[in-house]
Amino acid sequence: MKPNKSNRFVPLLMALCGIIGIGVGSFYSNHFSGNRLNIINTGTNRINNLLHIIDDQYVDKVNLDSLVEDAMPKILTGLDPHSVYISAKDVQAANQELQGSFSGVGIEFTIREDTIHVQNVIQNGPAERAGILAGDKIVAVDDKPFVGKVVTNQEAMKRLKGPKNTKVKIGVVRYGDKKTQSFVVTRGDIPLKSVSATYMIDDTTGYIRIKSFGETTYAELLVALVKLGEQGFKNLIIDLRDNTGGYLQSAVQMANEFLPKNRLIVYTEGRKSPRQEFRSDGRGSYKQMPLVVLINEGSASASEIFAGAMQDNDRATIIGRRSFGKGLVQKQIEFSDGSMVRLTIARYYTPSGRCIQKPYVPGDEQDYAQDLLSRYQHGEFFSEDSIKHTGPAYHTANGRSVYGGGGITPDLFVPEDTTAYTSYYKQASMSGLILQFAFSYTDDNRLKLNNFKEMMEMEDYLKKQNLVDKFATYADKKGLKRRNLMIKKSYNLLDRYINSRVIYNMLNEQAWLQYINQDDASIREALKTFRNNAAFPKAPEQQKNGKKENKKVANANLLQRQPEVRRLPQTYRA
Repeated sequence: MKPNKSNRFVPLLMALCGIIGIGVGSFYSNHFSGNRLNIINTGTNRINNLLHIIDDQYVDKVNLDSLVEDAMPKILTGLDPHSVYISAKDVQAANQELQGSFSGVGIEFTIREDTIHVQNVIQNGPAERAGILAGDKIVAVDDKPFVGKVVTNQEAMKRLKGPKNTKVKIGVVRYGDKKTQSFVVTRGDIPLKSVSATYMIDDTTGYIRIKSFGETTYAELLVALVKLGEQGFKNLIIDLRDNTGGYLQSAVQMANEFLPKNRLIVYTEGRKSPRQEFRSDGRGSYKQMPLVVLINEGSASASEIFAGAMQDNDRATIIGRRSFGKGLVQKQIEFSDGSMVRLTIARYYTPSGRCIQKPYVPGDEQDYAQDLLSRYQHGEFFSEDSIKHTGPAYHTANGRSVYGGGGITPDLFVPEDTTAYTSYYKQASMSGLILQFAFSYTDDNRLKLNNFKEMMEMEDYLKKQNLVDKFATYADKKGLKRRNLMIKKSYNLLDRYINSRVIYNMLNEQAWLQYINQDDASIREALKTFRNNAAFPKAPEQQKNGKKENKKVANANLLQRQPEVRRLPQTYRA
């Protein structure tokens, strides 16, 4: 049978029809689809398509990287207050505090009158080895002037920090000398300690202040405990006030040191994160040590994990004010360009089962950020009865009632006191005039103050200098009118604030803490707890008789202080 000649043209005809079909489809897609790019169009497709459309058709040339950089934080804002985007240039700064070190010159500085003032020089650090002293003013970096409006924290960090073993030339003006001196500093690793103070408060009580939970926190804690052990401590205060948290694992390691075997420390759970429990292994060396943990409204995240584990296991007495209320777990996810997101993947729960994350409305960052102010205005800082508990009651190992839904409520409440607070003191502290005066006084008297190496010696000297009166004269020249009656009422507050800053400027953070802790109400309540052998919380029926008395004492022992005294001035490290 002869083949049909017309069949030879069938493949060619089919190919031609296919080409025509593609052309017609493309024409209609490009001209009649409007905003609908696909019949099935997911959210991620829409974002990618939108970027392609902008890149292809927008009237002006657009930097798509910059557009994405601006959009990322806004997307995460719709999730929760702690899911954040960190640009590549900010990643190192965001991580360095938790990593325990950075590479730089080894100074702590503050910026005053558009000039860098060296607050402290890190002991045995690069700057100290090069000859830079506390009190020096940095006026040049690498032979280029560095004064005026260009001087910002970010720019100072950029110029002074750098890779290990690189060199930077720093020009300084020293007090009493108008000539600029130059020092070549070889950058090196600068430790960032999370344990900022370790000392004996009395003959039997050790004190450890932990200001963050980083990679080295547990190792630093062990060193601190050994140091106190050499001094014979029998009781321990761990101060977590204003500790905003950090690594969950560091808090777990720390809790393990104080708990018997197989006690639940914390567990995490999320939509895509199955329940994960963290339990003690029984190898801790301080399971029987009487323990008090201090917290306040600035204690968050890992601080709350530790405090919650101690409270729910009836292992320690928690003293202070209700903590911040952050119960969300973030995971760091890096992008190829070096940027990253910290994405909330789970919630953490204390051993009793409570989630202490305070309520939030996705996208409403302002209301969430104003929570502490709302607590203050509601009276919670001054009265235990003003604390609002949301959600059901949970129970500790001994059956004591505890609450979730907004931080850790302490076992013993210690309020703020405003009896000596005046509008003059408020202006003096809020305006920064006290800090400015303390800095100026320190610089003007550095040679004399250098003679005092211990906090007690410097305190005795400062008490005789009538610094409150000198401050009032200084502030009057700066526009804060002298108010003698108000100054008299706030005298102790002013004196304590000024002296604490001078001590910090000349010595270190531990000396500063030793000074302000002398009159600290929470410390006093902790010492009383140890004297009464009450550090291990008892079952409800055993503690009924003592509860009211403790509350009365806590309210009677008010400390005449304001939050500014306990907060360090704005200083930076490079």
